[in-house]
Amino acid sequence: MRQHNILLLTIAIDIVICVTATPTTAREAVSDVASCGWEQIPDINTQEIQEIARWAVAEHARQASDGLQFKRVVSGMQQLVSGVNYKLRIDAVNGEGKEGTYGAEVYDQPWTQTRTLDYFVPTN
Repeated sequence: MRQHNILLLTIAIDIVICVTATPTTAREAVSDVASCGWEQIPDINTQEIQEIARWAVAEHARQASDGLQFKRVVSGMQQLVSGVNYKLRIDAVNGEGKEGTYGAEVYDQPWTQTRTLDYFVPTN
């Protein structure tokens, strides 16, 4: 129980630090995302990242019934939590052959076989 309380306190302190940061410029705002644990994915072409992005598109297509199909990962960030959060930019093709770029956030916890699609939206 004591270890649990220490973990909760550590998480609470991290949240306070991230929330109380008040950037004055857009550049500082972007760096604050990284300071809250988000970091650029060093290689978006790994099998793991491709598979997570492919899953995100398939899960969206299943939920929306829109026939969207995965094309490639454009960029991504990751955040280590109790598992990993991924923010991905993905190119996909709709049922009419029109290509678009989408933003997706996926939570993945491989040891419990948990994967959730937190959002999937078109980007401009």
